[in-house]
Amino acid sequence: MRKYALGLDLLNDPQLIDEYVDLHKNIWPEIKASISASGVLNMEIYRFENRLFMLMEVDDLFSFEKKADMDASNPKVQEWEQLMWKYQSAIPGAMDGEKWVLMDKIFEL
Repeated sequence: MRKYALGLDLLNDPQLIDEYVDLHKNIWPEIKASISASGVLNMEIYRFENRLFMLMEVDDLFSFEKKADMDASNPKVQEWEQLMWKYQSAIPGAMDGEKWVLMDKIFEL
């Protein structure tokens, strides 16, 4: 099992942040199914202010490329991703159009 950490910012608007949190408390079942089908075994998102941190544990067959291909061909995922841009802001250093940015592990105990 591999583990990835990713970061993303939200727009710094308390009402939008509350909406985003509410949407993730009741994530669409199609999105949950899509995440699992891509090989993600566990996914957690943490928030401080408008900064998000995601921790993903994935199976040996998972790849970001495969997930991107699956997402691109899934209309419900595309609908979800379009909705999420209402709340999200690329983290400093992200490339154009990039949402979640892979973080480098710098310490492990």
